[in-house]
Amino acid sequence: MKNLGFHSASAARQTRRLAARQAGAIVLALVTGVWLAVSTLAAAADPDRWRTEGWDTDFSQSVIDFDSIMSGGPPRDGIPPIDEPAFLAVSEASGLDPKEPVMALEIDGKARAYPLRIMIWHEIVNDTLAGRPIAVTYCPLCNAAIVFDRVVDGTETTFGTTGKLRNSDLVMYDRETESWWQQFTGEAITGSRTGTQLEIIPSRLESWQSFMDRHPDGEVLVPNNPGFRDYGRNPYAGYDSSAVPFLYRGSMPEGISPLSYVVVIRDGPKPMAVSLDWLRREGSVEQDGIDIVWVPGVRSVLDTADIGEGREIGSVSVTRDGEVVAHELTFAFVVHAFLPDTDVLK
Repeated sequence: MKNLGFHSASAARQTRRLAARQAGAIVLALVTGVWLAVSTLAAAADPDRWRTEGWDTDFSQSVIDFDSIMSGGPPRDGIPPIDEPAFLAVSEASGLDPKEPVMALEIDGKARAYPLRIMIWHEIVNDTLAGRPIAVTYCPLCNAAIVFDRVVDGTETTFGTTGKLRNSDLVMYDRETESWWQQFTGEAITGSRTGTQLEIIPSRLESWQSFMDRHPDGEVLVPNNPGFRDYGRNPYAGYDSSAVPFLYRGSMPEGISPLSYVVVIRDGPKPMAVSLDWLRREGSVEQDGIDIVWVPGVRSVLDTADIGEGREIGSVSVTRDGEVVAHELTFAFVVHAFLPDTDVLK
């Protein structure tokens, strides 16, 4: 079996030193983002300013208030998307803790796992699975893991990171028109494609062990350059135990901690949201033909600095007639920000 490139015994000390430098850079970038958001908010939310950054986006078209956009610190693609993803067969892979979370995707019998320990450093993977162009996305500040079809208006495109946030959520851009897209909703929020909706492809968050058991012939994403980031480390240590979300200016939900995990299903006539704590207590719930079941044995990727030691929070299975239904395991404040009329079952 091949180690996934996350750890190398012969280079452990070098990796730790590199991780320390990278951690400092990330913290500096985040602090810079706070400073930009608080001290120069008006300037940061100015299309004229964005144009000086090199954007060719058509900002005359928009469905949002530009003041809701904040700098996250890094510049465009400063959190670099993966455009040429590399994979190993499950049978050849090692180096992941069995309970670590992965984004699991299956299309036409082809299955791939995208470990959050990689996604947390890149946020977007432009991939093709079973001939279908896909964008695998993860926003750490919202714990939103969502897969989209990369074909927009009949044209295949790729996505990058703008370096901007809205309600703490990743704002992506497509490289064809430089329109900006809200990751949690999949909607173009400014640019020539404003109002266009990306198609969500159902996926699930599950443990690495669960994926290996279900898809022994599947593949797993591996780093193109194992030394580029410390892929076993969480740069947001302790985030999901925080009292308030980071880089968020909106109001907080009532009756539930802002960073409580919540399952969101948007497959019916109106969105449905269920607290993961409630689901853990009850075990399962069925509504409108959708079965929502708590699944044990999955670690948080946003808890300890060492992802392989994160506390177990579990995950969720959402199916209809045995088929995966599109859903997200996110935070309560995200539901409140983007789906304000949705009550959380708690």
